[in-house]
Amino acid sequence: MTTETTMTDAPEWVDQDQLTRAQKALLALTGDVARQLAEDHGVCVRPLALRRIDLTSGRVDVVPVPCGARRDDICPPCAEKQRRLRMVQCREGWHLEHEPLVKPADPSEAQKELMAVRADLHAAYQLARADGDDTECEEIRDAVEVVDEQLRGLGVRGRLEPLDPPDRPARKRSTRRRQDAPNLPRRPVEKRTLGQVFRQKYRPSTFLTLTLDSYGRVDGDGAALDPDRYDYRRAARDAIHFPALLDRFWQNTRRCVGWDVQYFGTIEPQRRGAPHFHAAIRGTIPRAELRAIAAATYHQVWWPAHDEIRYRGDHVPRWDDRTKGFVDPDTREPLPTFDDACEDLNAPAHVVTFGAQVHVKGILGGTEEAGRHIGYLTKYLTKDVAHAAGLADSATDRARRHRDRLVAELRVTPCSPRCGVWLLYGIQPKGARLATVPGQCKGKAHKPEHLGIAGRRVLVSRKWSGKTLDDHRAERSAFVRQLLDRAGVRPGYAVDDGPFEWERTKAGDPDVPTRPALLLAAISERQRWKADYDAAQLVAGGDPPDRSATTEEAA
Repeated sequence: MTTETTMTDAPEWVDQDQLTRAQKALLALTGDVARQLAEDHGVCVRPLALRRIDLTSGRVDVVPVPCGARRDDICPPCAEKQRRLRMVQCREGWHLEHEPLVKPADPSEAQKELMAVRADLHAAYQLARADGDDTECEEIRDAVEVVDEQLRGLGVRGRLEPLDPPDRPARKRSTRRRQDAPNLPRRPVEKRTLGQVFRQKYRPSTFLTLTLDSYGRVDGDGAALDPDRYDYRRAARDAIHFPALLDRFWQNTRRCVGWDVQYFGTIEPQRRGAPHFHAAIRGTIPRAELRAIAAATYHQVWWPAHDEIRYRGDHVPRWDDRTKGFVDPDTREPLPTFDDACEDLNAPAHVVTFGAQVHVKGILGGTEEAGRHIGYLTKYLTKDVAHAAGLADSATDRARRHRDRLVAELRVTPCSPRCGVWLLYGIQPKGARLATVPGQCKGKAHKPEHLGIAGRRVLVSRKWSGKTLDDHRAERSAFVRQLLDRAGVRPGYAVDDGPFEWERTKAGDPDVPTRPALLLAAISERQRWKADYDAAQLVAGGDPPDRSATTEEAA
């Protein structure tokens, strides 16, 4: 006779006073019920408490605001919302029939007048500096700071020329191609982003997949068959510098095909832990050209050599207050800085190239296949890199050892010129200070869950759709408001109040509700929104038109 007890067949009404402690332990917790209800309604499960001040009426409320997490292990509703927003962005720009309007605004008269004032101040500063008048230079610097702030306020973007030139001129490397890399044709780039039209009605686009080279044989789980022959060092360096290789690939692509190629791409890991790249390209490019461009693309890392670790364990460089830098723990000699170590480099420390596998496929817009590929592009955006690769919970001992070897190599691979790992190789990183710990860096590239992919997972060209993510969010809000106005539905919540001023709350503020109270308030608010939206749809006579900001399907 079994004593196992379940509550799945329990009656609707439960008298908890008559239950044993073991039976009560099987009942649902209030927090779990609220969290599951929030997920069912698409409400953030960990809302933030912000104080909202209505500048018109003076009313002050503490309202729940979504956390905006991008990973489903932190907040599934927010992560799914971010993923669907990326799907909208991908779909809107993939098969455009008209050029997106991204032309900068013409300079205004006020902007030109301020720039003329700044030009006079720049010239006066150079004269005062040549005469050694420090007082005059300080006054001009203060005036230029005010002018620069006014230019920013008038809508001028971009870097303004500094009054003082840099102490060290920028180092220029030779642009001559490597002898072991094939050459590519270089054509003048036309000012167009749309692809070719076939038979006056078909405008196909491209789906591209790029991978890195092989580092050794792997099994079905992506683990190295022979870890001693698997090149973990090259795998770690390729993963860290993979974004720079992608930038060079798109530069070569535009120079080779002769038009401004636009793309929406995502960086995802393979099972072996190496990153690869999926991209939706607007327009068509011959397969042979894309494979030739990938074969000819490389990225040279002009960093100091970091092949042999000089310091380990407790034997690491020490901070010296007298020299304001790190010194050798034995000789007390200052370590060379990163810039000094880069002075006489004859060869790059590392060269990143693509692998031989290049997958190219033509896609027609508006088809089921296009929607399926958009879903595939955004499939793993809500997971961290290690979970997407399947290495976070490795099923076999070989896979776990493979993951540990790769993570160990990433921990001793510098991720940037400011990385504290440089001290293990006897080099002071840029911006070194007393708080810098030799061999430790807070960069994401060194964390096990990122596997060397430290930057953005989604890469979108500037002229993809002519809109930002904020524009897509604003479109959705505007569409809902227009639907409510047309249907004559007055919402049960104030949508046109404001303007508002927002303040952060602090722990211990008496007016801040508890986390469960915030969650319940967010659920109630979402239910009211849905009721008003459903009522507007009924009054309008059916479902709303197919709009990118509201459609939930992939295409």
